Amino acid sequence: MLENELYEPMRGWLEQYLNDKYKGYDIIAVDTSQERLDRALSRYGIVYEAANGVDIQIDVLGIARKNADIKLFFIEAKKTRLTLRDLGQLWAYCKLIDPEEAFLLSSAGLGSLSKLIISFAREDLLDYGSGKKIKKMRVGKWNVSKNTIDFGTLIPKI
Repeated sequence: MLENELYEPMRGWLEQYLNDKYKGYDIIAVDTSQERLDRALSRYGIVYEAANGVDIQIDVLGIARKNADIKLFFIEAKKTRLTLRDLGQLWAYCKLIDPEEAFLLSSAGLGSLSKLIISFAREDLLDYGSGKKIKKMRVGKWNVSKNTIDFGTLIPKI
């Protein structure tokens, strides 16, 4: 399986997740793996100064919009077991843009991240956000046959 084969099922899952969670919001979920985030957002009339001119490419982007209230959601997809490098990539994007939620999902499982986060009790590596609200990236295994997250592997749980 190629990584880009994960994007559409993950996009569909994110769209459903956002529709269920954000009633009354306009929901958009798109594969943005081939374009920079600032360009993808501009198609929907959204400008994030921190993204302008920065080479951020999110695999799947979710937007929940209700009037002036705009929430962003990121999914980074991997077909290999997850590593600290994968987490670092998403963490940097989260620190710059501060999405509402961010997911790092792999069809091959958590890999070395499992040892870091669970065995060494370092869930703090998932932290991002500013001010009083600290958010956590979620990491987990993507179930290819069911086209959904394997919720038993998700850290932290939803």
